Amino acid sequence: MNDDDPVLDDPVGESLGGRHAHLARRLGRAATYLTEVATFSSVSADPDAADWSDLARLLGPGAFADMFNCPAVAPANWEPVFSLEGRQMIWPGGSHPDRPGSECGTDVVELGAESVPEMLDLAALTEPGPFWPRTHELGAYLGVRVDGTLVAMAGERLRPPGWTEISAVCTAPGARGQGHGARLVRALAERIVARGERPFLHVAETNTGAITLYERLGFKTRRPVTFRGFRTP
Repeated sequence: MNDDDPVLDDPVGESLGGRHAHLARRLGRAATYLTEVATFSSVSADPDAADWSDLARLLGPGAFADMFNCPAVAPANWEPVFSLEGRQMIWPGGSHPDRPGSECGTDVVELGAESVPEMLDLAALTEPGPFWPRTHELGAYLGVRVDGTLVAMAGERLRPPGWTEISAVCTAPGARGQGHGARLVRALAERIVARGERPFLHVAETNTGAITLYERLGFKTRRPVTFRGFRTP
C-alpha cells in the first residue's frame, strides 16, 4: 500500500479531472465544481498567471475561491478569506475498519435526493463543512434516523484515483455520544474497501474529538494540511 500516493496531494484536482469530471466546470487548466455541488476549485500543479486568470474568469469577480489544500500560492490580489490548519488521514489498508458492537439498535439508511432538505438542515445545525443542494451527487451518503428523524449522516466526497474521501460526518446535538458517527464512518469505510479503494478524510486540527474517533477506527495521519479560501479580484 502506497501511503505517499501523489494523487492525495491534490485530491480536488484529481477528482475534477477524473471521476467527478461530469460535475466540473473547466477553463484552460483551471477547474471548479458546479455551483450547487461544491465550492472547491483547482489549478494546475505549477500554475502560472494565466491559470489563476482562468480560474478567476470561471468563478467570476468577487467570488469565493475555496482552494481546499491546494499547495499553490494564490496571487497577491486575491483577498484571503480564511486559513485553517488540519490533517489528512488515511485508512492504512488491509482488514476492514474496527467493528465494535452495534450502537443503539438504529439502522443505517441510504440518503438520496429525497433526503436533501433534511441533510441541509442537519448540516446547517452541525456545520460539518460545506454542504450544498447537490453535494450528495459526489458519492454515497448514509444516515441514521431515530423515530423517523435524521440525526446523523456521513458521505463520500472527493474521489481521486484509488481513493474515496469520507466527509460531512455530523450528528445532531441531542443524539451525540451514542456512536452514530463511528457507525457511519465504519459503514462507509467498509463499502470503500470492499470495492478495492482506500478511505481517507480531512479534519480540522482543532477537532480533537473527531481525530480521536478516526484514530480509534484505524485511520492514521498522512500529513498536515492547510485549508485556504480567497476572494477573486
